[in-house]
Amino acid sequence: MSQTIYLSTEGHEMTREEKKVLAGTLVGTTIEWYDFFIYAQAAGFVLAVLYFEPLGQENQALAQIVAWASIGISFLFRPLGAILAGWLGDRFGRKIVLVITLMGMGGATVLIGLLPTYATLGIAAPMILIFLRILQGLSAGGEWGGAALLSVEHAPRHKRGLFGAYPQIGVPLGMLLATGFMFGLNAVTTEEQFLEWGWRVPFLFSFVLIIVGYLIRVKVDESPVFTEMKERKKESSAPLKELVTTHKKYTFLAALIFAANNAAGYLVIAFFAAYGVSHLGMERTETLIASLIGGVGWFCFTLFGGWVSDRIGRVRTFQIGYGIIIVWAVPMWFLLDTASLPLFALAIFVLTVGLGPSYGPQSALYAEMFPVAIRFSGVSIGYALGSIIGGAFAATIAQTILDTTGKSWLIGVYIAALAVMSFLAVSVVPKRLQGINLTDDSDREELTILKSSR
Repeated sequence: MSQTIYLSTEGHEMTREEKKVLAGTLVGTTIEWYDFFIYAQAAGFVLAVLYFEPLGQENQALAQIVAWASIGISFLFRPLGAILAGWLGDRFGRKIVLVITLMGMGGATVLIGLLPTYATLGIAAPMILIFLRILQGLSAGGEWGGAALLSVEHAPRHKRGLFGAYPQIGVPLGMLLATGFMFGLNAVTTEEQFLEWGWRVPFLFSFVLIIVGYLIRVKVDESPVFTEMKERKKESSAPLKELVTTHKKYTFLAALIFAANNAAGYLVIAFFAAYGVSHLGMERTETLIASLIGGVGWFCFTLFGGWVSDRIGRVRTFQIGYGIIIVWAVPMWFLLDTASLPLFALAIFVLTVGLGPSYGPQSALYAEMFPVAIRFSGVSIGYALGSIIGGAFAATIAQTILDTTGKSWLIGVYIAALAVMSFLAVSVVPKRLQGINLTDDSDREELTILKSSR
């Protein structure tokens, strides 16, 4: 079996169905992550004051740490969401999972926008907030795997990286949408108005996005790989059990590969903007502008990362991305700490140069790592576990490091250490998996035989 066949750059005219699939995964994922990131940004600006008031009166730093921790709590429930979605996706298809997760994420977001504060409900307010955040985590746990597989399994072999990058760029697009909304509200409201009702508008707007996403996703055809597997009646009766017993190595690797990207990504999504305001004394509009610039960079380099992985290889593309993060993780803080908007934005933008290549090829890499019958479970659970190791408490850890030491560059050491771990993990993935047959496991079985015969 020759890898060069699978990496061919022969011409391919995208079909109408392929365009519809890419639009469906992109729009749906953008909406899902908009919902997720709106909460992260609200945690940086208002939740400590509005929902964790008693802690704020006694210790403002502790209240902010708890607000950041409320982001991480949802990540703890992502594996459960991934398990449920994996079971559904491996037995009933990718499409149904995408519709369910869209409704779950959007519904929880709208309810957060309607939730009274601690001043009105007392202790019930933060408890309900955490419960709704958990619902978001359950939905996010299943969203990514379905969107990633729907795009990659529709792709020609030599364009899997590019097709798989579409659900990936939903992350920076969701961030741009969320940050842009926050920026607009901050520009037209006073501080009092923003705290009283302005911050709720982006949450309530999710109702409109749910309808748009639903109408797009119901028109997308089921994955041809799943359809063929179902026709052959090869679906696994217990995908989770098979995953744990026979493919735990790749599940663990998938988690480690994603961890550093997720941690660094959450600094871009939420921490940097809040850090600029609370620690450096910058205007909120300035830090949001810097975040928007970072979002544009993340979008461009993620799409490029998926595209270039079809040409130079997924593993090599990841290694380049993580290499950039390792080198830049500490120096960027010296630019951030100038509190100069151009340098602050530049620091974030350069970080996204590494984030893109270590995120764009992820859908294709993960899809090729797991056999068809347990693929949804494998990619979803690996992704969910990686988000716990990486992004779940990245902002909390960063805030704790800052409050304890007062040295921001030590946060960079933490990110660089994670990036070294992820670099080593992706380096273990066999490069010969790229271009493997996704419809059945004949190529995978041949690789196993060749490996055992050496």
